[in-house]
Amino acid sequence: MMKIAILGAAGRMGRMLSDMAPGACLEVVSRVDVADGYDREWRPETEGVVDFSHHTAVPAAIARAAAAGIPYVIGTTGLTPCEQAAVDAAARQIPVVQSGNYSLGVNLLLELVKRASSALGAAYDIEVVEMHHRHKKDAPSGTALMLARAAAEGRGADLDSCAVYGRKGDVGERPRGEIAIHALRGGSVVGDHTVMFAGDVERVELTHRAQSREAFAAGALAALKWARGRAPRIYTMRSVLGFED
Repeated sequence: MMKIAILGAAGRMGRMLSDMAPGACLEVVSRVDVADGYDREWRPETEGVVDFSHHTAVPAAIARAAAAGIPYVIGTTGLTPCEQAAVDAAARQIPVVQSGNYSLGVNLLLELVKRASSALGAAYDIEVVEMHHRHKKDAPSGTALMLARAAAEGRGADLDSCAVYGRKGDVGERPRGEIAIHALRGGSVVGDHTVMFAGDVERVELTHRAQSREAFAAGALAALKWARGRAPRIYTMRSVLGFED
């Protein structure tokens, strides 16, 4: 059984990872966090790391993993360019899986959106709609942006040049090629994402609804098991699912 460390173990995701690891045939030997009652560093026998800590802690932690030669899964977001550079440097020595969303279903949806966008072409207008609980502070969600980028990639377009975020006022007719992203907030919704392809005579909608945060924890644990023994580089969850080399 693979021995793992969880960074950010006191958080909601950290606690869920700890609870779910045994069912994934993983042994948690270190629960690392700055909170009282947690480890300050992982034990020497650690064979892999899942990081859902604060972005400022990533460079030192991943450098230690690189020195130890063990795989590393990053669920931490909001890395600065310097922090990302530390990840890039470590990935020259160890396999690193880095994703903005570890749900297997969401990552399947990304591939479906890319293929649908390519197949349907510019005759279909693309709208991305996401909804999360009332406590979520950022908008749109990182997953909505990933889906919009996948749609743009399918068309061979640059998202920055064709994205619009919500609409208000007299915006005129919808231009061809636009990709719109809308954020809804309310209640206790874990995360709903829909990509709509609207044509003149039909509409195609691809939707993912997260019923529990367990979906994200399960994907992160699966990614760590998959990464063991891989060549050094940065992988995404699309690599874990076999959509990318």
